[in-house]
Amino acid sequence: MRENKKVRVVCGMSGGVDSAVAAYLLQQHGYDVLGVFMKNWQDDGKGCSAAQDYDDVIRVCATLGIDYHTVSFEQEYLDRVFAHFLDEYRRGRTPNPDILCNSQIKFAAFLDHARLLGAQHLATGHYARTHDGRLFKAADAAKDQTYFLCMLNKAQLDHALFPIGDMQKDNVRHLAQQLGLPVAQKKDSTGICFIGERKFREFLSGFLPACPGDIKTRDGHVVGRHQGVMYYTLGQRRGLGIGGRAGFADERWFVTDKDVQTNTLIVDQGDADALYSRALIATDLSFISGTPPAASFECTAKFRYRQSDQQVFVKINASGAHIEFAQRQRAVTPGQYAALYMGDECLGGGVIDQVVF
Repeated sequence: MRENKKVRVVCGMSGGVDSAVAAYLLQQHGYDVLGVFMKNWQDDGKGCSAAQDYDDVIRVCATLGIDYHTVSFEQEYLDRVFAHFLDEYRRGRTPNPDILCNSQIKFAAFLDHARLLGAQHLATGHYARTHDGRLFKAADAAKDQTYFLCMLNKAQLDHALFPIGDMQKDNVRHLAQQLGLPVAQKKDSTGICFIGERKFREFLSGFLPACPGDIKTRDGHVVGRHQGVMYYTLGQRRGLGIGGRAGFADERWFVTDKDVQTNTLIVDQGDADALYSRALIATDLSFISGTPPAASFECTAKFRYRQSDQQVFVKINASGAHIEFAQRQRAVTPGQYAALYMGDECLGGGVIDQVVF
């Protein structure tokens, strides 16, 4: 980052070490930094603790000597993210609300709020890099978060700053410790914030009540009972409660399909062929530049966070894209996102609507 004296930046402060170091780096480059804690979920004491995180924000900002305040987007989150989250689960799909939160809340409602505060930029502690409104992978490949940012557009990225995108995570923590930041050793948050540390099925059942049904093999043998197909995802092996079954091999069971219409969970054993697909159909396609690089093109893709880049061939169509895999992929899941890359640049992404076997 270059020197930017008197340029105001709102830094989204989560109470974690990444956003704390991001705020410090902005200071060092001459920005007028305002720390803002964004609250998207009513803390009920069972999931993530917004109160504790805000206390950490206050302590970090006091250490750095920057002003701070909090803003609530709870209603916007319910309307733009959580309603979609529940609808997808009702359909038997597995959504990724973190990606939708970035495009619809953090770099939409929150960015608008930052502009009202006189800020020219919104900074976060994401591990990613930008250049001329384009999105690139972080220097730390193990922490790269461009997958979660794949649905942003150029207008949003033009106002985004990711100060720690050039750093390794270990160096971020080391710098925080050197600076005496109170969150230097704070554990990274994992999972969806509004679920936090509680059990996922327990949380979801509060909104989508249990609907028991049969667990069957692909040839129709009943091998167990489930509490609701929406509680399971493709490739899942834990929590099925099947165990050993007479007449079947002594191998682990995996979810290979879900039939919402008949309320049936389909399972198979071992590294089942039914889990592997050769292509997918993506909808709600979004390219950061505004347009795809061509009507058809080769690139790489990720179908879930932390997955290594997979070679694909993309063919754009009227409803989205047909994405063919160079090698068959395991447990590609409708409702998740396919993020597209050209080298280190994230081109954009789309929702996985169907899987082609």
